Amino acid sequence: MSGRAYVVVAGAALAAIVAGLVLSSFGYDDAATALWTAIVVGLLLPLVWSVLATLRRGRVGVDAIALIAMAGALALGEELAGAVIALMLAGGNALEAAADRRARRELTALLAQAPRTAHVHRGDRLEDVEVEEVMPGEMLIVRRGEIVPVDGLVASGEALVDEAALTGEPMPVAYTRGEEVRSGVANAGAPFDLRTLRSAGDSAYAALVQLVAQAQADRAPFTRLADRYAALLLPVTLVIAGAAWAASGDAVRALAVVVVATPCPLILAAPIALTSGISRAAAAGVVVKGASVVEQLGRVRAVLLDKTGTLTLGTPRLVRTEVADGDPSEALRLAASLDQMSAHPLAAALVRAAGEQRLALTFPVDVQEAPGEGIVGSVDGRRVAIGRAPDADGGATPDGERGLARVGLAVDGVHAATFVMGDRVREDAAALVQALRDEGVGHIAMVTGDRSAIAEPIGVALGLDAVHADCTPEGKLEIVRTTADRPVMMVGDGVNDAPALALADVGVAMVAAGGSATAASEAADAVIVSGAIGAVAAAVRVGRGSLAIATQSVVVGMGLSFAAMAVAAVGALPPVAGALLQEGIDVAVILNALRARRL
Repeated sequence: MSGRAYVVVAGAALAAIVAGLVLSSFGYDDAATALWTAIVVGLLLPLVWSVLATLRRGRVGVDAIALIAMAGALALGEELAGAVIALMLAGGNALEAAADRRARRELTALLAQAPRTAHVHRGDRLEDVEVEEVMPGEMLIVRRGEIVPVDGLVASGEALVDEAALTGEPMPVAYTRGEEVRSGVANAGAPFDLRTLRSAGDSAYAALVQLVAQAQADRAPFTRLADRYAALLLPVTLVIAGAAWAASGDAVRALAVVVVATPCPLILAAPIALTSGISRAAAAGVVVKGASVVEQLGRVRAVLLDKTGTLTLGTPRLVRTEVADGDPSEALRLAASLDQMSAHPLAAALVRAAGEQRLALTFPVDVQEAPGEGIVGSVDGRRVAIGRAPDADGGATPDGERGLARVGLAVDGVHAATFVMGDRVREDAAALVQALRDEGVGHIAMVTGDRSAIAEPIGVALGLDAVHADCTPEGKLEIVRTTADRPVMMVGDGVNDAPALALADVGVAMVAAGGSATAASEAADAVIVSGAIGAVAAAVRVGRGSLAIATQSVVVGMGLSFAAMAVAAVGALPPVAGALLQEGIDVAVILNALRARRL
């Protein structure tokens, strides 16, 4: 039955119970019994089908106890008790469906305002086209209040965007000319031009669409263990009920034992807590693909982190400008003006650096670019060339600066400057390591394909337990496979991380880096859409909290149920009172499980 159907059945059961009690109070006992019988029979039919389906899969589900209790209630003339059990069963399933809908609403909120059209500059006209028709390299305009339709670079002035839908950040974020803006954010300021980097199908928002389609309810191992536990609970319940019947000669007493043992909504507390964890993780910027992943997050003992794009930003940045003579800002302005016409990643980094310094760029003319040779053109009447720096050949780069790129600038045929480019450690990387320690993660290591000379200093600075450098994809797989502390989480962002993400107990992908994230996100169990590496620790925290609440709900609820069974076995709890008591226990623990949404 669907969630809506359970809501209808629960409402009908409540109405039938109340109406039957009213009829009975006026002496219409037969009519009251008919109402209660109808609601029990109405739920028994789909319940029989559910129990048989579970048995065909080789399991005895918790619904079997509810089936026995409801059938026994009808057989022994305790129709009111059967109706209360029906209300309890339908109400619990309705609560689970409500929790699942809330989780899906959190996830689909990422897609609620997906753009359908884009405003493209075509010659001297502005055309509205379908987002799917936008190609890389085109110039768009994004108006105030609109959603950025595809990934691109800010091409005019400054862009003020609202990233709340993707990151939860309440304050607008400013991007300067040359900086990349992801699709899915909203323009919170004046209209701005956007030079597209990717097609709609390859942009960040499209990746989220595919991701949310995969993020559907999954049955966690914890819940399956509860179903297997029902295989033990059922015979124990029947033994206690049989003993009570044999000792008293009263079959109703046995029915009371079975009624208070009915744990269906109670056991739903586990998936409700874990599904609520999915909702809470989404609010923190992490899309989790199922309740089983939330449980694994709650048990993680080791975390392996990729370097580029995970611990570092994964995009080249200007480290410094070395000028032969003159003003470094003017050298950067000339270089960035020319590099506006280049698609090279280092060119984009220079343009971004000029934007951060608010330098006024000039549109270049007579531009020529040859792959591997650099780019030349005229800027403000001066001949500008950008390419390999004269000191970047062989081993001329200082040892302490391995991993840096050096880009040369020549103006009118004379070497003018060298731009030193490099990756940068994320500002929140150190905080992530400490947060993971605080969550009880015992082993934190870096796993990277970069050289040891680049990776080791970063690992030492961040206080990691180990650094595994020069790793091939196969090497990363082996490290995941041989890590002693389990479960193990792998965090990465690239295609070369995908196998390790798939093998790890929990694979977490970063999607903020762009196009290469798709393969990683498909292989991963969870995806960080906020771009903040600190969300890894948030996911672990949510997993631990959700698992603790699920366990607490089940242990406490089952303990109360066993206590009620003992009271019923000695005849102190009739079936109707037992059903009402069990209803209260189950609702209490389910509401407790919903606390996971507030972690």
